[in-house]
Amino acid sequence: MKIPVFVSSPTSLSPSQEAARTVIIRQLDDNDLEARALGRSDYPTELPLREVLLIARHCSGGIILGFEQFRASGGLKNLFGLHLPTLVFREDGITGGIFDTGVSDVFIHPMPPPNIKGAAKDALRQVFQRWAGKVREHYYDDKRA
Repeated sequence: MKIPVFVSSPTSLSPSQEAARTVIIRQLDDNDLEARALGRSDYPTELPLREVLLIARHCSGGIILGFEQFRASGGLKNLFGLHLPTLVFREDGITGGIFDTGVSDVFIHPMPPPNIKGAAKDALRQVFQRWAGKVREHYYDDKRA
């Protein structure tokens, strides 16, 4: 069974953005984690921000993908309020809110290129392995039940 992780990203992406997102999703899969996202794996029956919170409550980690058209609102605040282990990636030029350095205690990673290889791919794998350990710790924490 894979551990669910909430992935915050626009639904509509350019081909290069979708390729970068795929790099991230593969890392999840490689770590036996399952991406959950509004409009991709889950579809709303309530107001969108409420749905985000409902999905995120059943996840043990979160990833925020800052692409050019990304506009965040209260949903991200709710994600941080759940105290989930969180990774944040942003494209060049993305600023404001969570994407500004120092706004939160989460390190802002550059969006990985679709053709990532070599040392950069190894570094990304290490970031995901460390984060996945925290996700598993959260998932199996008996105190949450």
